[in-house]
Formats: sequence, structure tokens, C-alpha cells
Amino acid sequence: MTTSVAIIGAGLGGLTLARVLHVHGIAATIYEAEASANARTQGGMLDIHENNGQLALKAADLFDKFIEIIHAGGQATRVLDKNGHVLFEDADDGTGGRPEVPRGELRRILLDSLPAGTVRWGHKVTAVSPLGDGRHRLTFADGSTVTTGLLVGADGAWSRVRPLLSDATPAYVGTSFIETYLFDSDTRHKASAEAVGAGALFAPAPGKGIFAHREPDGVLHTYVQLNKPKDWIDGIDFSDPVAVKAQVAKEFDGWAPALTALITDGETDPVPRAIHALPVDHRWPRVPGVTLLGDAAHLMIPSGEGANLAMFDGAELGKAIAAHPDDVEAALIAYEKDLFPRSASEAAEAEGVLKVCLGPDAPQSLVDFFANNQPAN
Repeated sequence: MTTSVAIIGAGLGGLTLARVLHVHGIAATIYEAEASANARTQGGMLDIHENNGQLALKAADLFDKFIEIIHAGGQATRVLDKNGHVLFEDADDGTGGRPEVPRGELRRILLDSLPAGTVRWGHKVTAVSPLGDGRHRLTFADGSTVTTGLLVGADGAWSRVRPLLSDATPAYVGTSFIETYLFDSDTRHKASAEAVGAGALFAPAPGKGIFAHREPDGVLHTYVQLNKPKDWIDGIDFSDPVAVKAQVAKEFDGWAPALTALITDGETDPVPRAIHALPVDHRWPRVPGVTLLGDAAHLMIPSGEGANLAMFDGAELGKAIAAHPDDVEAALIAYEKDLFPRSASEAAEAEGVLKVCLGPDAPQSLVDFFANNQPAN
């Protein structure tokens, strides 16, 4: 089988690329390892930014659909100290440029906008072979193969496409997240619900922090952040959720109960997220017929930009292909020319945000960061 544009990965970036190409009348096929759109939950809330994610949705002609799924009030922000005292608070008055939406709903909008059959579910790539002249053969776990004239790796941190372009591999950054949820919080977890407030909660300290977000229907989504060696997180037995919660909570002895309850009262099994990143200035030489977007191209420390950048990458690549319909290499050269400096700048900023959150001056460093980044009246 032959396809003109093969996109590996049905995340937000790959879906945005396929949608923008569809808007311009260009067919593409997405190959996704997961069995279906509902194979797993799609994470929590995303703040979609005016300067990248929203521009991507406009390019995809989906901005009106995006407006419909905004979680009103979700852009509210507060910083607490370990005793639960409010150090900074910013309400969501609806005028901010980073409205919150559920990741799953955003993905649904993108999926629903594509022609039937665009996404080939259950297609896990096991090998990619260059054939010359910019063409590649993809081999899937079921033994089937596809030949493509343009291959796009939108397949995340551990991309199978990246080795065609780069020897770089993600490295542990020294920080791990532990993720859990509380449900029906306004009724069953009132103290924690009040601590979190209407949107995002940041309770940082040097080397650690409790961060949470209010999602629709009273859900509190918590990310505990700890600066720890990789062998610390690897040495925890996550098959024993009760013991895990106790061990993680011990790192926050003496903190306000409303904050530690976000850990100890967690109603889902704690999930570890050892944070990895590619080099800040990751780039590759032009290789005919193949490129990357999103985490495959520029995996970085979480800073609220990852999904936005992936979507923006997808939209920019789609527009470049549409502008050079008969010259794939011209399209890829134009796309990568802007991709590399954009990615490097955002990755460096993400490193800075982590230091602001967990550095020696936290929480004051985060209070100062928010105060200095308030929009002008």
C-alpha cells in the first residue's frame, strides 16, 4: 500500500496536521498504536494559548468548536505556602489568553473533524526503512507495510521515527511527578477543594511541590513534583497504592492537611511520571521525506506549552505543505527553519519555569513570576 502523507501518532499534534491538510484538500493517513480513540483516558486540563494553540485551531477551522468546550473559571491561579496561606491569587474573569479545556474534548473535536478512515487504529510501527528519494516503508506489528512519500513522526517522547533524523534520546531531568485524583471534591473533600480554588493551585517549596487543578464536576487533579534521583522513583513499588501515597506524603510532613490530603486521600492509583527531555537545542540535518513535530521533535520539561507547541507545529507543517504542494523538500525546509529556534526558546524557558517552581527561593520565586507576568491593564 502507498500513501502520500503518513503521520505516526494520533495525539493533538498529528491530528492538527491532518486537519489542516484536510482544510487545504490534501489527504493524509494517521497510524496509531492504540486500538481505538477510547483506549485510554486523555489526561486533564490544557490551557490553550493565544500565540500558538489558538492559532493552530484557527488554521484548522475549529476555533468555534474550541470556544464551546472552554471550562469557565478554570484559568484562575493561586499560590499557597506549605501552611496553606494564600500568597498570590488571580481570578479568571474571562479576559485572559489561556482558557482551559479538557484534553479529551479537544482531541474529540479534532478526531470528529477528519474524514472517516483517516486514523488507522491498532497500527503500531515496529520498523521504518528508507527506500531512497524521500520514500519510506513502515512495518507494523501485524506484519503489514505501507510506503509513503512524506513521513511525519508525531509519536511522542520515545519516537520510532526520530532515529531516522537524530541520535538524541530523552534524558531524565532530575524531577518526577506523581499523579492522582479526587472526585466530588466540593462534597467529599471540602478542605482540599477550598485550597485548590477555582482553577490551578501551586504550593511549591525548594525541591518539591504540590500542584493541582480543578476540572469539571468537582474533580481535583494533583501532580506532586519532587526533585529526586531516577533510582528513587524507580525503587517505589507502585503496585501498592496505599504505601506509595504514604511514602510520597512523608516528603510533605508538617504541611497543611488540606494540601497533603490531595495525596493521602487520592482516589486513583498514583501514577509516576519521571520527567525526561531532549537537549534544548535539538535539531537535525535535512533528511529527504521525513520530519518530526511535538514531543518527537522537542520533548521538554512540562510548562504548559507542550500541547500548544505540538498543535502549532502541526498547523505550521500543514500550511507549509499546502504552500509547496509539488515540492515536499521546500515545505520541510520552510517548516524546520522556524521550528528549531521556536523549540529551543520554549525548551529553555521551560527549564527556567521548573527552577522558578522548585528552586531555592520557592514559593516567593513563583509569586514574583506570576506578578511580573500579569497582563497590562
